[in-house]
Amino acid sequence: MTQANALHLVDADDIDIYPISSSERLDSHFFVPWNLKRWRGSEFRRFGYADPEVGWFGMELFFLAQDETPIGTLPCDDDALAFLLRIPPARWRELNSRDVSPLHGWHRVHCDSGQVRLAHPVVTEVAMDALGSKKRNDAKNADERMRKRLGTIINHLKAIPGAARIADMEERVNDISDWIEAQYPGGSATLKRVKEALNDLSSRH
Repeated sequence: MTQANALHLVDADDIDIYPISSSERLDSHFFVPWNLKRWRGSEFRRFGYADPEVGWFGMELFFLAQDETPIGTLPCDDDALAFLLRIPPARWRELNSRDVSPLHGWHRVHCDSGQVRLAHPVVTEVAMDALGSKKRNDAKNADERMRKRLGTIINHLKAIPGAARIADMEERVNDISDWIEAQYPGGSATLKRVKEALNDLSSRH
């Protein structure tokens, strides 16, 4: 294995901090975007023509890293990598000793779990994009749930004698929503709970 492609032990202060937390999860990470133009022009693909076996196992590692913790990383241990690829450790060590190995482009990083693992800049980029999309979708879904929740509270207020005027008071509606969430975390805004919130909030004034 040439020095350029070897993975060396380095001082802790000399390696990057991995940007994705070990607590981050992608619950339905069944699709990974693949930039074909970037792949066709990549150095690793060019090397893969000379050693297709390395290219195959290299791509396997790209995809296997999506299910690791943190997302987008790999273990540094040879036996663990061989297990991920479902090949004998001796075969993995032989693959990894070639001038261009399946770990071409991977480097050691510090994870927030305290572990030192392997990361690849492209795999990290893909993982961060996926997490960004998930967070945007989560925020959108949360906004939609809140909109529906407030609408339900407003409809209940309109059905309660003497409370219809409160339905037009945005601050009071939000107070009722907050009260229900505090008393019944994750619970729905039922008519009974809206009445409870009204009685309790009214008694405080």
